[in-house]
Parts: sequence; structure tokens; C-alpha cells
Amino acid sequence: MGYSRDEVAALIDHTLLKPEASVAEVRDLVSEAKSLGAHSVCVSPSMLPLPDDIVLGRLKLAAVCGFPSGAHHSEVKAAEAARSVAEGADEVDMVVNLAWEATGRFDRVEEDIRAVREAVPGAVLKAIIESAALTDEQIAAACRAAASAGADFVKTSTGFHPAGGASVHAVALMRRTVGDALGVKASGGIRDGKFAVELLEAGATRLGLSSSARVLDTL
Repeated sequence: MGYSRDEVAALIDHTLLKPEASVAEVRDLVSEAKSLGAHSVCVSPSMLPLPDDIVLGRLKLAAVCGFPSGAHHSEVKAAEAARSVAEGADEVDMVVNLAWEATGRFDRVEEDIRAVREAVPGAVLKAIIESAALTDEQIAAACRAAASAGADFVKTSTGFHPAGGASVHAVALMRRTVGDALGVKASGGIRDGKFAVELLEAGATRLGLSSSARVLDTL
């Protein structure tokens, strides 16, 4: 199927997660997201609450959690997520523990996600599994753990792992695993419209982009 510029824009989490990002850059991020018609902006939790002069309007606000390694205690992730929601976040993108995924401890992965789920019952929760660092079997198991723990989305990548970001193969596998029960967010390394559409056609229902304008301009 084809996707119009507006349809793709409405699925974008317009993202700014570089560690040196400033409040001025967040202000520009929000302004650009509005002009593009994006779904949300995604920022680091230390940026919250947003200054009073930053008006989101219809935009949703997402914050990352346990970012970028996921190697935090679950109770720390839960507290971080709860604070972000208390300070205005509508959505939380949490990084799961990659070591537990890589060693087959999917019971612990499920517990990790559930701890955050219980801390933010009213927020949209996305579990970042870092798919490029996993085997197909591990990707599927991580998705099942996320579904069992009550996540709303499974998400491919932080965009910070050396193994890489989103792939069509991983997104298709994630979609097959979760069916229609969860959303699938593709993120990491998406820099042109062709790739974005391929990911949507593979089953992604949300895109995490830091180069949103460039992606939309190349549709």
C-alpha cells in the first residue's frame, strides 16, 4: 500500500536524545513536530517538565527510560518512568535489560517490563528490545515477554547500540510475534522515506525519527 506524507507524519515520534541537547533544541523540536504533523516528541527525562512556554498542543510527549543501556535496576526504571509521567509524559519508551535477553532470561525481561508497567498504568509503554543485537529467537521471546508484561508497543532500537537500528526483517518478525495485540515501533537508522515505508509495510505502526523532515521530504 502507499502512504501519503501526512499519513507517515502522523506515525512519527519526533526524537531528540543526544546527551548534549539543550532546552532551546527541545523548543525547536516541538515547533518542527507541530509543523510536520508528527504524533509526538520524544525527549530525555531530565528535560521534564517542559518549560511553560513550550506548548505541545495536540502533540503527545514521550520520555525514554533506562536509556540507552537498559542495564538499570528495574525499580530505578520504574521510578524514572513514574517521575516522567508525573512531569507530563504521555508515553514511556523503556530499554529492557539486553544481558537478560542475550542469556535467555526472559522471565527477568518480563519482570523488568512489568515493573515499569505497574508504575505508569495510564501511560503508553514501549519496550525497546534492541533487535539488531538479538537472534530471531531472542527477538520473538522478547516480544512475548513484553506482551505478557502489559507493554503497548515493542520497539526495535535505541539508535545508540553499535549493532545497528531497525530492519525490515526484525519489524516483520516482531509483528508476526505480537499479532495485532501490540504496536511495533521502528527506530534507529531511518533516514529516508523509502526505508520508512518499507518498515511500515512490514508491520510498524510508529516510527522513531530524529531526521523527520528529511524522511518526509524523500517520500
